[in-house]
Amino acid sequence: MAHRIFHYLLLGMVLLGSSVLQAQENSTYRLSSGDVISINVFGEEDLSFEELRLNDAGIFSFPFLGEIRARGLTASQLEDLLTERLKGDYLISPRVSISVLQYREFFISGEVREPGGYPYQPGLTLRRAIALAGGMTERASTNRITIIRDQSGSSEKGSLDSIVMPGDTITIDQGFF
Repeated sequence: MAHRIFHYLLLGMVLLGSSVLQAQENSTYRLSSGDVISINVFGEEDLSFEELRLNDAGIFSFPFLGEIRARGLTASQLEDLLTERLKGDYLISPRVSISVLQYREFFISGEVREPGGYPYQPGLTLRRAIALAGGMTERASTNRITIIRDQSGSSEKGSLDSIVMPGDTITIDQGFF
């Protein structure tokens, strides 16, 4: 009996830890094209959207307000922007919440078995990204990996423990034998 209670307690701690990690990541995560968000304006069904994909410019259309540029904003910043713009002319005291439902893809090419775009998952490492792409080919080099960061456009040398972010482009080069 005690073993079963310990098991459920451990499972609960893992789930709580993963939701805390997700919340922390969402607080610093910058929105961009391809992200899918939900918008909830409390008590205003016509202004709430269960699933909204940001276009190529990171923009979406919102009733009464027109085009809203979300690219580069955190979910919290977007909440503040919508709250401020809805306040006064449209609503007295709007309460807006934004959730990221689906992150944009990351891309992996070069010496992997199945190059292409893959859905981002919070906590993704380069090792796991390579596994999603079917693993490395026999000619792949673990020392010649480049990651181009979507947010900054910077290029960096990657290791198998590097963190992958949404929109990143990863290239696995050939090793010299």
